[in-house]
Amino acid sequence: MNKPSLSDHLAPVVFAVSIGVLGIVYGTVASWWGWFPAPQLGLAHRTYVDLKENWRNDIGLEPTRHLVPPGGTDTPDPARGFTAHQPQKAQGGFTLVSGLNTDPEGTFHTVRLYDSDGKEVHRWPIPYAELDGDIRPQNTMLHGMEVFEDGSIAVTFDTGQVLTRLDSCGEPMWSNIDWYHHTLTRDGQGNMVTWRGETIVWVNEDTGEEVRSLDLRGAIAGGNDRAQQGYLDLRTVALDKTNGEIRYGHDPFHPNDAEPLTEDLAEAFPMFETGDVMISLREINLVAVVDPETGRMKWWQHGPWLKQHDPDFQPDGTITVYDNNPGTKVSRIMRIDPETREVGIDFTGSEEVPFYSWRRGKHQVLPNGNLLLTEAERGRLLEVDPAGQLVWERHMVWDAASNVIVTEARNIPEDFFADGVPSCATGASDSAEAASG
Repeated sequence: MNKPSLSDHLAPVVFAVSIGVLGIVYGTVASWWGWFPAPQLGLAHRTYVDLKENWRNDIGLEPTRHLVPPGGTDTPDPARGFTAHQPQKAQGGFTLVSGLNTDPEGTFHTVRLYDSDGKEVHRWPIPYAELDGDIRPQNTMLHGMEVFEDGSIAVTFDTGQVLTRLDSCGEPMWSNIDWYHHTLTRDGQGNMVTWRGETIVWVNEDTGEEVRSLDLRGAIAGGNDRAQQGYLDLRTVALDKTNGEIRYGHDPFHPNDAEPLTEDLAEAFPMFETGDVMISLREINLVAVVDPETGRMKWWQHGPWLKQHDPDFQPDGTITVYDNNPGTKVSRIMRIDPETREVGIDFTGSEEVPFYSWRRGKHQVLPNGNLLLTEAERGRLLEVDPAGQLVWERHMVWDAASNVIVTEARNIPEDFFADGVPSCATGASDSAEAASG
């Protein structure tokens, strides 16, 4: 028998090393170009990390997906809650607050109503589990909110699939199941405007029926205006072959607001018409006003805000924008004149008055000139005066170290409700108990 040569011994080693080198090269190239199995491995890793961090949430033990470090301080005060800094400067009226219920014994989501002294006077339980049997409430985020003069409310959910109107006790008046998200705004003509996926929809307030829709990719990005289409198609990606399919990447626009121009504000915006819709596309830092029939953009502005939310028409003919400004630790409220395109800053976070939410967030310019701000990712609400000084602040406290994410605070006048402060047997009992605690 012939004795194996050195080359015979080395051949398996060389083969194994070659396979290893090829594997490293392929893995590197696959990660660059997104070839198999890089996307699958990335998804598996993200899923593992997510489950590791949030398994307590997903089995209903602790809402870890909704807990955040408190805003306004580096060292949380266990006694934090509502603080009136300049009560004489407060707007007055009522403040609605939507988000996670800080009472673990109640429904997972709630909308609360506070009076001008900061006392809770009513609470709407949001019974998501009764409305949707497919998704657990703890894996959804109450986001869009509207309130009605009869004491009812309407809400939508991110990562959920419910748009519903509830009476003052939280009993459903009607419900729709679909991918509604982010925002709800009354148009003054009997409808609410919201997003369903990437489609703007008008929903009848009384029945929940969809009465009109406008598709972002079809009518706005892919409509008859080629210049507009080219502008929005900046978010398309091409395959590596020149004859490959042109396609959109994942969530290229991330629409997060659709606000109709109401009749009472239309006179301040002569370049627009009643019913035109202002949209916010977060991923391309775009705020635009579109024709609701054709999708034609009548006006648009790309920045200087970054990953913005909640653009609002204002009575003086300007538009204010919640500039999340992620990565800077400082969010801002910006104001732009759509005719001159002059941009200013109404308020910015500072060392004296910290304000930062890297995502989500709402704002409201109040009649007295103050700003009502939702610092969503720090679980804090604040009203500031025109000089940027705190008027009051409220932490939505979960425990000594954490707040809960809060998605919106909204001021309404004292005489908003037709029959006074909403109430029902359960709601009155809950509110009284909360007030006494």
